[in-house]
Amino acid sequence: MITPCSTEDFEAMLAIVNNAAQAYRNVIPSDCWHEPYMSAEYLCAEIGRNVVFRGFRDSGRLVGIMGSQRVDDVTLIRHAYVLTEHRRCGIGAALLSCLVNESERPVLIGTWKAASWAISFYCKHGFSLVDERSKNLLLKKYWSISERQVETSVVLADENWFEKYPERSARAAANFCKQK
Repeated sequence: MITPCSTEDFEAMLAIVNNAAQAYRNVIPSDCWHEPYMSAEYLCAEIGRNVVFRGFRDSGRLVGIMGSQRVDDVTLIRHAYVLTEHRRCGIGAALLSCLVNESERPVLIGTWKAASWAISFYCKHGFSLVDERSKNLLLKKYWSISERQVETSVVLADENWFEKYPERSARAAANFCKQK
């Protein structure tokens, strides 16, 4: 069951992020890893920047979260995490589908370049990588991240983005998504 997350869910949300983010340990650049991966202060700040979270509940227990953030003319999918023991059960797919269906705008997703499993997941669900030039422009326009994170990240877009911006729609790795 997918529901909006509330202030009562804050501690569970934080626990989910830091549990699931262990997959990034020793995968993303070490200078980008933090312990904990996400602090309570950072999560508060993200909520303050209008990242709206939905949660997937299993028997009433929050086991996965995903956020969306409306920025200018797009919707960003932010902070997609599922507890390690609940992965590969369709939770991430259900959350992603819910958030994409709620959006009337093109949807963009940023993730770590080294997180091949995440890239494959988004490709499997209809997103495509954008080219390097577009990636850099999009990360600087829509996200507030460090230059280091820009250089170590990718952006994936839904079909609506590619239709809305055909002049910027060169797909970086069409074969990558097809091979996964």
